Amino acid sequence: MTSENCTIQPSDNGPLLVRGPVTLIDPEGNQFEVAGKNIALCRCGASENKPFCDGSHKRINFRSEVRAQAPA
Repeated sequence: MTSENCTIQPSDNGPLLVRGPVTLIDPEGNQFEVAGKNIALCRCGASENKPFCDGSHKRINFRSEVRAQAPA
């Protein structure tokens, strides 16, 4: 038996990359159709296809580089 994990990784200056099995649900409880196991979620707020990334972060020159920090 194998189990798959879902990982979420912010890309530098780009979307959240979601890899693995995931269920994406809107605020009303409706499920988004997700093709495949990998999706990119908008982080910049400019996508015309929210919550999915459409590459708008490049057009608006979105900048964010997230790094994990050790707990205090």
